[in-house]
Amino acid sequence: MPPRETATITSTRNPRIVEARKLAQRKHRERQGRFLVEGLQLIGMALAAGYRPLEVFYAPEMASSAAAQAVLEQLGALDVPRTPVAPHVMEALAERELSQGLVAIFRLWATDLASLPVGAGSLVLVLDRLQDPGNLGTLVRTADAVGAAAVVLLEPAVDPFHPKAVRATMGSLFHVPIARTADAAGALAALRAAGLRTVAADPYRGVPWGEGLLDGGVALVMGSEAHGLSEDLRAAVEGWAILPMVGRAESLNVAEAGSVLMYFWLHANSAPPQD
Repeated sequence: MPPRETATITSTRNPRIVEARKLAQRKHRERQGRFLVEGLQLIGMALAAGYRPLEVFYAPEMASSAAAQAVLEQLGALDVPRTPVAPHVMEALAERELSQGLVAIFRLWATDLASLPVGAGSLVLVLDRLQDPGNLGTLVRTADAVGAAAVVLLEPAVDPFHPKAVRATMGSLFHVPIARTADAAGALAALRAAGLRTVAADPYRGVPWGEGLLDGGVALVMGSEAHGLSEDLRAAVEGWAILPMVGRAESLNVAEAGSVLMYFWLHANSAPPQD
């Protein structure tokens, strides 16, 4: 483990910087058991959720705002190793064009399907072989916004720790449990056993808005961007929802459709306002 404070790193060839930059690739994230998070909001939300970084790199000239200093103080209170780096080193670490001068490295984690906090009235978002990190991040963020209990990724799927996915969640990665499994049929069976109705979206058939299908506990199943819902899952689906298309758009992408249906679930299961 690096010391809590070290001399400023001025070379992108520094071994620790080289290893950190490799975290942009899935094979290196899995090999190192770590992933990188950049940006004050995401790091702040991780800290608020109780996650402690393994180490932090910061560029003092770029992380001089009050918000950045507050996050650095939090990290100091947690005794997280913090290493100053030159601005050009930070630019090499960060993927954003306008870096906020702070990146943190966290340990990867895995959530077991059986440990998900699923109740009879829960919403669980099930994503079938999703491949786009931006779509995944958006869906996780919306799942967080509507109070979904969990997200289940059916493999092979995009890595939720992909840098673009992490950014697109806007911190919701640290709030919504995400389980991954290659046993698609077993996952849906487990969710049905927990009292959830399996409802899938289809652009050509189903109940408009999923009305009546999204009441109570639901496992909302969304297909992949390229192929839709896999054939091996269709027989396990208990209801189909379709979103009306009244304009000239041919279709909605999975993030748009999933977000609309999750909010319809929230609407269907929200108590009416009291007089």
